[in-house]
Amino acid sequence: MTNLFGTYECKIDAKGRLLLPAQLKKQLAPFLADGFVLKRSVFEQCLELYTMQEWSTVMSKINGLNRFNKKNTKFIRRFTAGVKSIELDGSGRMLIAKELVSFAGIEKELVLTVTVNNIIEIWDKDSYEQAINDPEEDFGDLAEEVMGDDIAGLLG
Repeated sequence: MTNLFGTYECKIDAKGRLLLPAQLKKQLAPFLADGFVLKRSVFEQCLELYTMQEWSTVMSKINGLNRFNKKNTKFIRRFTAGVKSIELDGSGRMLIAKELVSFAGIEKELVLTVTVNNIIEIWDKDSYEQAINDPEEDFGDLAEEVMGDDIAGLLG
């Protein structure tokens, strides 16, 4: 599996089409034929773009949940709300459905950033800047809490 990486700025047109940045498109080349899945993020006001391979992995876990458990059914319904199958057109653009554009508060300028498991987050640029520069959250404290003793090995 290819490890995707990077943060990219781009624009969305009035019809909701996003032209993938060339460097990201090059990284995604092995996945283009299979297409992608686009969905709402669980924790943030952004979208998540999954390769079909990664989506299949996630859905195999979800499909293992007991549908006769009320909380599981509610989770599945909310997790898959607004899910769209995505393919690039001949110009290398993807169409983002209006309801997903609205959910993420996307205006014109976007940030695409690769997160864990090759999931690409699609953010409105202003929202992304606010999320990564949150003055209420000290990144050093967060790193220490999440990574603990592993932070020294990660950074050095």
